[in-house]
Amino acid sequence: MGLRRSLYKTPAQLRAMVEPGLITAAALDAVRELIAPGVTTAELDAAASAVITARGAESNFQLVRGYRHTTCISVNDQVVHGIPGERVLEPGDIVSIDAGAQFKAWNGDSAITLVVPGGAPDVVAPRQRLSDVTEGSLWAGIAALASAARVGEVGDAVQGSIERAGAADGVSYGILRDYVGHGIGRRMHEGPTVFNYRVADLGPAVRPGLCLAIEPMVTSGSDETFVEDDDWTVTTVDGSDGAHWEHSVAVHEGGIWVLTAADGGAAGLAPYGVTPTPPA
Repeated sequence: MGLRRSLYKTPAQLRAMVEPGLITAAALDAVRELIAPGVTTAELDAAASAVITARGAESNFQLVRGYRHTTCISVNDQVVHGIPGERVLEPGDIVSIDAGAQFKAWNGDSAITLVVPGGAPDVVAPRQRLSDVTEGSLWAGIAALASAARVGEVGDAVQGSIERAGAADGVSYGILRDYVGHGIGRRMHEGPTVFNYRVADLGPAVRPGLCLAIEPMVTSGSDETFVEDDDWTVTTVDGSDGAHWEHSVAVHEGGIWVLTAADGGAAGLAPYGVTPTPPA
């Protein structure tokens, strides 16, 4: 019973999660505006931090033991958990930015992947496509959540979207297996586990009060990764590029609402015929 209570929020708790989601979205918008050649990943981190602080929130990443930054920023063959620092962005780099905010003890978590302008077309095009495929799989997973009976149906939709894109592109995209999505609420990371691929056990029921951080992590090659010497950065073994997209999503009596999208996910869900509604 204790696990069940932790998985499903009350209507009031869902409403309380709207603001940290919007703060997280605003932080990533600030980073998006700065992406350009010559900018350091530390400067991107500072921009996100300024927004979160100005909105009266705190970085939930900094609440993770041993981590002191507001964001994780991963470049090229780094897929997730990259540490911001003095690295200078170059034209054509593919950059994933993951951020989260805690506001009045509730959490938001989201990630975007962008390609730095100005790179050679033969470099930029496949990297932009990787980002688009990953983002597309995120929205496929969110759309599936709107009608799913069990959490595992999200992973089936994510994998199916990536497989269809790979077949169309003639590319075998890799889906990270060791890193997955999660529940979110009072803590940034809660149950249940949200796989980005098909699993035999479909997990807990999808019902009002469920909040999930859905976050496909995809590579342009093998899904095999290693953790760099900094004990954080997850990098592909074969040197292929990585992309990471994430949204926090609430299920409620009236449907679903993407907490970390300013429009609640309306634009991303429109191709699937899903209309999000805010928690009442």
